[in-house]
Amino acid sequence: MTRKVAILISGGGSNMVSLVRSMTGDHPARPSLVLSNRPDAGGLLKAADLGVTTAVVDHKPYGSNREGFEAELIAAIEASEADLVCLAGFMRVLTPYFVGHWAGRMLNIHPSLLPKYKGLHTHARALEAGDTEHGCSVHEVTAELDGGPILGQARLPILSGDTPDTLAARVLPLEHRLYPAVLRRYATGDRTPILLTTADA
Repeated sequence: MTRKVAILISGGGSNMVSLVRSMTGDHPARPSLVLSNRPDAGGLLKAADLGVTTAVVDHKPYGSNREGFEAELIAAIEASEADLVCLAGFMRVLTPYFVGHWAGRMLNIHPSLLPKYKGLHTHARALEAGDTEHGCSVHEVTAELDGGPILGQARLPILSGDTPDTLAARVLPLEHRLYPAVLRRYATGDRTPILLTTADA
């Protein structure tokens, strides 16, 4: 059975593009929706160019009413008949209400080797800590921020001249490789973790 996937974005959507482009041929899933909380998100145009239905649920009119915002998110996602949700640079912290609705059916990608560096500024934090390697993780989403079961990681060595910007640029291609690989497996019900290195990317 082909699974339908809704992808949530807030910006340019480079991981979204990688996911959409991967869902062809014998892939067990297909994109049903790309949704953003920002009407000006560049990824919306990219999704439309790829032939994927898009939607916007702007969080600003809801103010502090997070459940009202999330109820609209759920309605839009369910209207697309999505079975799975992929967060791809969606810059809103989701409440247990939303997470519980999609429990066991939602993935996120995070630019660190979880459980290290949950939250923001991951590349700078890895450098400040003197780490020798860095990377990205795909995990199942739970109510704990960046805390769900890890389903895949990709690693690379930190170089002596790396800055947060150069490190981010080096990690991004790994993200584009890892997320589609995990989604392909996850869509079949397989939660066996995937581990990649720079040699695999």
